[in-house]
Amino acid sequence: MWTKEILKKLIRDKMEDYLFIVVSNRQPYIYKTLKGRVECLRGAGGVITALDPVMQACGGIWIANSTGDADKKACDSSGKVMVPPEGQNYALKFVSLTKEEENGYYYGYSNEAIWPLCHMAFQRPVFRQEDWEYYVRVNEKFAKAVIEEIGNKKAFVWIQDYHLALLAKYLKQMAPGQLIVAHFWHIPWPNYETFRICPQRREILEGLLSNDLLGFHICYHCDNFLDAIDREIESKIDRERFAVAHSEHETMIRPYPISVDFSGISDISQSDEVMAIREKLQEEYSLRGYRVLLGIDRIDYTKGIPERLRAVERLLEKHPELREKIVFLQMGQISRIHIPRYKQINDEINALVEEINWKYSTDSWKPIILVRRHLSFKEVLAFFSLGELCVVSSLHDGMNLVAKEFICSRVDMNGMLVLSQFTGAARELTDAVLINPYDREQFSEGIWQALNFNEEEKIRRMEKMRNIIQKNNIYRWSGKVLSELLKFEFSE
Repeated sequence: MWTKEILKKLIRDKMEDYLFIVVSNRQPYIYKTLKGRVECLRGAGGVITALDPVMQACGGIWIANSTGDADKKACDSSGKVMVPPEGQNYALKFVSLTKEEENGYYYGYSNEAIWPLCHMAFQRPVFRQEDWEYYVRVNEKFAKAVIEEIGNKKAFVWIQDYHLALLAKYLKQMAPGQLIVAHFWHIPWPNYETFRICPQRREILEGLLSNDLLGFHICYHCDNFLDAIDREIESKIDRERFAVAHSEHETMIRPYPISVDFSGISDISQSDEVMAIREKLQEEYSLRGYRVLLGIDRIDYTKGIPERLRAVERLLEKHPELREKIVFLQMGQISRIHIPRYKQINDEINALVEEINWKYSTDSWKPIILVRRHLSFKEVLAFFSLGELCVVSSLHDGMNLVAKEFICSRVDMNGMLVLSQFTGAARELTDAVLINPYDREQFSEGIWQALNFNEEEKIRRMEKMRNIIQKNNIYRWSGKVLSELLKFEFSE
């Protein structure tokens, strides 16, 4: 079984002569000024959840977009800071973007074009030429930041997600023969009929084919990518080896289902600190005596939050005996609010919560509590321990690590996962209660079913899901990627 120690040994024995660099848009640690003091907050999202423990084990440099108002204050003279603050296991280097670059590259092309293009949530992508130009410029900016760190050394560079589809191409141009580059695409890859509407599809495909290794969550996404290559790029595709030869370069395409730090989450979730936070949250939100249902998401139209709220409403309609017995606690930080569709989904959620609470609340009880604030990782684990159910209802999701984090945190086996069949996680966690978020009746019935499992059935299902995640943990995921990278040879 892969562990942190085995991964460290792999890095020490096989990669000690090379720099190891991770590049992502999102930063793992954010430095903000709060009440006159600079504080370090752990970043949110699946990329951070997955890779921070890997980097703490491996060391190296993580290069990311700077979004904290005190990031520069935290850095040393070389523009880097050692993180996490309590361990200082690896270096974090920031890339600073102008407001125009942030708006065009991040809010524009990344999240109004690529994000809806890759998620089947019936949101039309918006392609603006000026956004694409900023996307190109920022990818080049990240490439220069990587090259500054490399100098004349050899390095493994591991690129993360859809914001940096062109980065490998620029890196290979700037440092030929010095780099072995992998890219993990954390969101779904669409079928060709969808992908072909992208005006810059050839540029994106050629950028990704500059990688030595390209990873997706599941085989279906790999097949979709190869289909796009077959239709768009003159190349030689070896479907048995899952490899593409293009412009005298070969790219390996692999499925790597991402995971979480099973042991780390299990241990922290039982700590005295998390238990103390649990008690505080229970009092703060008056949860004592209720059966608590949880939703923990970034506010995004792909997460199926309105569908989730309507399913809870239907549950209360069909089972009035649950009124004043359950509380649905939806936690979600507002994100990308500058994009009209995100403002719209935020307003829709607010209106639904108000409507359902007006319909069912009493003097001493309301069925839905909406929490909109940044949650520390330990607060998330504390909320997990309060919930009888965790509801993950994504309309389309590459993996969804909230589902896996919840399972890891429930060492007591006293919980159940209600999971959308349209997540990558549903392919592994088949003992969750799988639901179709578009089907309100089936969704509400799935919640009812999960609420009524006996203890023996809950324990049986939780044990099976925990065993799966324990075996397929984040160190196994990263170990498989790095082991594949080590098969490549540096050009002389």
